[in-house]
Amino acid sequence: MGIDRRTVMRRALLATGGVAAGAAGAVALPRLFGWDRPPLSGGYAAAADAPADLQNPGLSVRYYVETTEPVVAFTFDDGPAPDWTPMVLDALDAAAIPATFFMVGRNLEANAGLVRDRMARHEIGNHSWSHDDLATLDKAGVQSELSRTHEMIQKVFGRTPTLMRPPYGHLGGSTVLAADCMGYDIVLWSHLMRELHFEEDPDGQVRDIVDNVRPGSIVLAHDVGKPHRLVSLRGLGAMFAGLKARGFRFATVSELAALETSKTSAA
Repeated sequence: MGIDRRTVMRRALLATGGVAAGAAGAVALPRLFGWDRPPLSGGYAAAADAPADLQNPGLSVRYYVETTEPVVAFTFDDGPAPDWTPMVLDALDAAAIPATFFMVGRNLEANAGLVRDRMARHEIGNHSWSHDDLATLDKAGVQSELSRTHEMIQKVFGRTPTLMRPPYGHLGGSTVLAADCMGYDIVLWSHLMRELHFEEDPDGQVRDIVDNVRPGSIVLAHDVGKPHRLVSLRGLGAMFAGLKARGFRFATVSELAALETSKTSAA
């Protein structure tokens, strides 16, 4: 008998005491359902087990922003690296638009020179130190992953990041608690590049983004990875042009979130 997503969510939370959330809305647990790797995992701590020194009770887990304004945020994960990060930055510079880069700390340490002087218009978020699956770590392990990258971002750019994205979109309770301790909000996504689907139809990947982005969308792409990801990266210029033709403007995730904040404050 099939199990709907809500039922899986309830069982997951009851079984682990964790948070199960993900970009596509699918939720599962390998121990309960026999899957080799979960789309989501509850982690080793329940998010409900909030410590007495909870820092940020309003911590958000954001997939998109509720707004009627035609604004979109492009995000790029896993870099920086020499092969593709300069290509992405060149495309953004050519279109004069900002984006948010969720950087892996060890990649930033190795390639700081690629990006040190090229991020003025862009936002930088924390994507862990080693791109480990944070949902499999306890709170101390998650904090170690995030803290090392946090410090590296401060060292290279002189900025204090306020956003993090868990690798693979896996969100466990330990990650929520660690993000709270560090003052982070958590960013997932509402749209993602589907390069494998469009590997033989690069123009289709462009159309998929241009036609389906909505006001407040957060788009996921990668500036590191396997060659099929070039399907989307080579189409960035066309995506930007197509969205501009639809009347969209571009923002960092924090700028996009401020639209929702402004709307809430006005109400």
